[in-house]
Amino acid sequence: MKFAYFTHVWGRENLTVRQRYEELWQEVEAADRLGFDYAFSVEHHCTPEESWMSSPAVFCTGAALRTERIRVGPMGWVPPLHHPLHIVEQAATLDRLLGGRLEVGLASGVSDQPFRPFGADFAGRKERTRECADLLRTAFTSKGPFDFDGPVHRLRDITLSFGAEQSPHPPLWIPTTDRATLRYLARTGGHTCSTMIVPRAAMGVVYRHYVDWWRKEGQPGVPNIGYWSLVHVAETDTEAEARAAEQATRTFVETLRYGSVRRSADRPAPASGLNTADILAGCHDFRFLMDHNLIFVGSPRTVADRIAEAAREGHFNTLFGEFVFGDITGDEAIGSMELFARDVVPLLAPFSPYQPPEMAEPSVAVS
Repeated sequence: MKFAYFTHVWGRENLTVRQRYEELWQEVEAADRLGFDYAFSVEHHCTPEESWMSSPAVFCTGAALRTERIRVGPMGWVPPLHHPLHIVEQAATLDRLLGGRLEVGLASGVSDQPFRPFGADFAGRKERTRECADLLRTAFTSKGPFDFDGPVHRLRDITLSFGAEQSPHPPLWIPTTDRATLRYLARTGGHTCSTMIVPRAAMGVVYRHYVDWWRKEGQPGVPNIGYWSLVHVAETDTEAEARAAEQATRTFVETLRYGSVRRSADRPAPASGLNTADILAGCHDFRFLMDHNLIFVGSPRTVADRIAEAAREGHFNTLFGEFVFGDITGDEAIGSMELFARDVVPLLAPFSPYQPPEMAEPSVAVS
């Protein structure tokens, strides 16, 4: 498995924007020092109650100046809000600043809320996202001036000031569980990811197909499949749960505004039968989140067991862990990251859900 420090850069009332960003750089430096594989952030707009990160380029530039080995990227740019050539040029610059450590995430968006301030095309978001990925590959593999004919943009005789440092281009990710998009990613060698509000049983089905399609296309290695959730590690389960319970539910209900829908039935379904409405409706209930293994909270052994179980069901090999949430910030959040890196990562690093069952067991036995 691989491990990402993931941040929405959630704002807090007691901090200025500058103070929050100073904390962010400390978190990124810690992730680099502790051996995390990736540092990812979002592109969110006009959300004062939620994310204070509207510019992936700022995140990547700050990380470039403060890290040495960790791979960094947006997860992701929202192509329908930009001219795709702007993203190409930014990606080239950031990959140079990072010394070839850029990962490029392109997110089509799930809600029209971020699109409205810009008058952007929400209905055509998937088409524009795929177009941006195609343009990135075309621009970075061209040896000189190039033309490009996409469904929205037609470009002629374009010459970049300089290309990306990585050849043929930085790795591309598109978050999705859409089968058509996953077939496209398998064909083009792109990676993907999802989130804890997507039912893992359904996610696992389509991602198993995606891995099969990847192999049939003759792509090298295996695709990376990310899974986002909240993570808090302490020395004991009791300590971790006592600290994270209120902070996790507040994050989902007050920050992300989950929990405003009704469950699909009066009684919660078993974990394998949950749908997104069930998950959203249960986000106010810490025990629901824990019983259905939707967040990863506990001692190192418990967290390792929970992640391995979730990875088997959801068929993902890369954890996108959000360690800074609610009032779990600063030294406390970095302490959780330190425990995770020291005691959880060694147990899970050899584990892959893509291998046959007899070969896929992590170093820690799942009880």
